[in-house]
Amino acid sequence: MCSGRVDLAFVIRAFLNGTDGVFIGGCRLNECNYITHGNYDALAMVLLCRKIMARIGLDPERLRIEFMSSGDGILFTQVINDFGERIRELGPLGKAEGMEPDDLRFRLEAVNRLIPYIKLVERERLRVPHKSEKEYREFFASDRVNAIFDELIGNKLAMSQILLLLGKGPLSTGAISETLGLTPSQVSRHMNSSSRQGLVRYDEARKSFALA
Repeated sequence: MCSGRVDLAFVIRAFLNGTDGVFIGGCRLNECNYITHGNYDALAMVLLCRKIMARIGLDPERLRIEFMSSGDGILFTQVINDFGERIRELGPLGKAEGMEPDDLRFRLEAVNRLIPYIKLVERERLRVPHKSEKEYREFFASDRVNAIFDELIGNKLAMSQILLLLGKGPLSTGAISETLGLTPSQVSRHMNSSSRQGLVRYDEARKSFALA
């Protein structure tokens, strides 16, 4: 199977199922057997997913991609051994990052709900015009991409987490702020936006926000 068919949803599902690390192997860049060069799509997905992992508190090194040919058996063994050792050093998913199991699942589920939107943003705003690994890595590390990520994905991720919280019951701005590590002003901004979209409402009696 072409590495370009490895979807972001597959990676998040693996972590939701408790996998401590995900490794993706693809054919060498610019040596693709197909005209699509899907291994570049896989590289873009991994670089974006690692940014998402860092945002929700997971070590990005738990996700790795490498490119090699079918004749690189020794290299493949070395890479897999190195990745396995690194995952053992990091420890169990979530626990090593100081998260309780419910908190880990909550954060991953918030991402999981956004996957169709994230893929749309990647397709519309995060396409790299050139084909080299160096250019891809520089592009996804650039200030421009960081700004796009914060504006279009980071904010949506925060709202996804807030809506998941409110699904359990009404909460005050302070409670949301404390649970998610956001400032009260950030929570208020997200609540105002969500209220205009008809997603949440303010319960005057409880002085709390609830799902609309």
